[in-house]
Amino acid sequence: MSKIVRTISADASVVATAIDATEIVSRIEQIHKTSAVVTAALGRLSIAASLIGNGLKGDDESVTLRLNGDGQTGVLIAVADSNGNVKSYVSNPVVEIPLNQYGKLDVAGAVGKNGTLSVVKDLGLKEPYTGQVPIVSGEIAEDIASYFALSEQIPTVCGLGVLVNPDLTVKAAGGYLIQLLPFADEKCIDILEDNINKLPSVTEMLTSGLSEKDIAIKVLEGLAPEVLDETEAAYKCDCSKKRVERALISLGREELTAMAEEEEKIEVCCHFCNKKYAFTNEEILKLKNR
Repeated sequence: MSKIVRTISADASVVATAIDATEIVSRIEQIHKTSAVVTAALGRLSIAASLIGNGLKGDDESVTLRLNGDGQTGVLIAVADSNGNVKSYVSNPVVEIPLNQYGKLDVAGAVGKNGTLSVVKDLGLKEPYTGQVPIVSGEIAEDIASYFALSEQIPTVCGLGVLVNPDLTVKAAGGYLIQLLPFADEKCIDILEDNINKLPSVTEMLTSGLSEKDIAIKVLEGLAPEVLDETEAAYKCDCSKKRVERALISLGREELTAMAEEEEKIEVCCHFCNKKYAFTNEEILKLKNR
């Protein structure tokens, strides 16, 4: 289980959210069998989704991040609920490319620097809110900040990090999201900028022993931060046989008839958790008549 902590400055002009997502990203690597650079990329996107999802208000609200660049990973998707529970998927889980110029995993090279980041918020309304921005770096944190600045006009700082061991397991993963409200004054902004400039990387902070609470307070140092709330989050897929049935029904009567005639048993695999659901051709034909 991972924990998300939200803090707020004394004047309520800045909110910071932080998470130690090591367990979540470890599950991503275990489920999707990702190579190191893909673990880092999908992990970062999933951490961002968890942080954004945690800011939603309704129990049934969710956010979907879709990163579609021109790199070898293909499409990356992360979906989070309002608790910050997250599930994710990547088109190509194994990508092997050289390290970047700094000797680190080349996330931008794997994702690609041309393409789009789409954010879909399902707030329980008739239509979901959708925003889309061009990829600005492919490093993901900068792309998240760009989305908030361009689509929601919220000044945002995002830090994301995933540290992968030589055996491909996850040593540390986490992130923070800092958002300014319109009435934040210049002094507050100056303090925040100074904090960010002095801040170590997320994985450095985690491996040095800082908790998500420590990070959420540290980023607002000098602004008398207080803890707003703490939430537990996990990698959590909400798939079920009923959901798969609805997906099959949406294929249409002709497609279901063809499937039933071609196969005695149909197996459907969930992209997010790899759970398999089996249907006999009789069950498929029953779905056709619904």
